[in-house]
Amino acid sequence: MLLKLQGVSVSFDGLKALENVDITLPEGMIKSLIGPNGAGKTTLFNVISGLAKPTEGRVLFQDVDITGKPPFQVSQRGIARTFQNIRLFAHMSVMANVMVGGHNHTKAGVSGAIFRTSGMRREEKELREKALSLLEFVGLAECAAEEAGSLPYGRQRLLELARGLAASPRLLLLDEPTAGMNLTESAMLTRMIGKIRDLGITIFLVEHHMKVVMGISDQVTILDHGVKIGEGTPEEIKKDEKVIRAYLGEKRRY
Repeated sequence: MLLKLQGVSVSFDGLKALENVDITLPEGMIKSLIGPNGAGKTTLFNVISGLAKPTEGRVLFQDVDITGKPPFQVSQRGIARTFQNIRLFAHMSVMANVMVGGHNHTKAGVSGAIFRTSGMRREEKELREKALSLLEFVGLAECAAEEAGSLPYGRQRLLELARGLAASPRLLLLDEPTAGMNLTESAMLTRMIGKIRDLGITIFLVEHHMKVVMGISDQVTILDHGVKIGEGTPEEIKKDEKVIRAYLGEKRRY
């Protein structure tokens, strides 16, 4: 099992954001995490990526306990993440933004960067080549020299994916990847997520766009007020009355 959350709870000033959540994620799966606003979805991603420490429970990645590890160590283990609000370096080039995603895995260190050692120069060349390859993969190679902030919104989302992939992840966490997108952009990003899975990368995404969730997920997990209330294939979730009442709405069917 690639990822295991065992009895994860998170409390903020007595308020439980997550309560005794168990989740498993096999390698090669696309799993979606859904639930109403305030359900604890982003908190759960923060726990996995090291931005929040659980009050109780454990996070295991490839059978190694990463509970409470800082984000850079989580990244080095093979977990990358994008955020709901785009967090690019707007005034840096598209190429530089992708290269930043891979720097956590370089070995030359501070002294190598200061003195421009041969090891540092070699790693930078490799990072640049990898970044260009990833930009080609997401269809942004022709924009490599442009400022990231000048890209249209949908392309900025693709750039975030490329930057996440630069960290060579085994697991990619996507926090509302289609937020703010129109239907054409959402369809484009959905196809790209499928292509990323075809590379052998496991994907865990938070998503409100239910047609995206139902169209791409192997499995769906549902949170409500910090509690896991359901899990199953998209077809099973469509028929789960508890899930429909809590999230999809009594009259909504997909």
